Amino acid sequence: MVAEVVLRPLLALWFNWRFEGMEHIPRRGPVLIACNHMSVFDPLAHAYMMVKAGRRPRFLAKSELFASAFLRAVLKGAGQIPVYRGTGSAEPLEAAKRALREGEAVLLYPEGTVTGNPDFLPMAAKTGVARLALACNLPVVPVAVWGSQYVWRRGGARNLAFGRPITLRAGAPLDFSELSSGAEDPGTLRKVTDRVMEDLTRLVRGLRGRYPSRWR
Repeated sequence: MVAEVVLRPLLALWFNWRFEGMEHIPRRGPVLIACNHMSVFDPLAHAYMMVKAGRRPRFLAKSELFASAFLRAVLKGAGQIPVYRGTGSAEPLEAAKRALREGEAVLLYPEGTVTGNPDFLPMAAKTGVARLALACNLPVVPVAVWGSQYVWRRGGARNLAFGRPITLRAGAPLDFSELSSGAEDPGTLRKVTDRVMEDLTRLVRGLRGRYPSRWR
């Protein structure tokens, strides 16, 4: 993949990476990853971790990213799934289900957008992650990142300081198999979603507390 060949060496050399909990990302078979979202840089960070784990990531990405001909070619070539926000279309989730059933690694940002919290902790999430987990009867692996928000925030603020620490941590898979019969029940979907976000928030808090003060 051209993007990996070009970007991976630059990412590896420019930032000070730390990957934790890699044992929670299976080397093969379907895996559903729920990520926190603080920065435009997050997809690169999460994708890099997945590549290090030996997986090819497939993101549910906002359709606006596909507007550019260049980005559209890159994203489609990498198998990314466009999400048309505000339309209520079920196609993105159906595409994600097909990918999972084919044994792929699917990543999504349950919040649906970059967090608006000033402390960068996750916001309330939509129930897409629960719908996928219950429909495919798969556990959810939460993966948190910290440090990316200082690289490139939404709105254009950027800081490409060489050697900036960026840490990612995968948590233990969350098994919701006992709730699979509630795949269409709003209460069950909310319960699963909230549990995912609780674990994701816990992971983010842990990374935040260990981040070197001189880089903040």
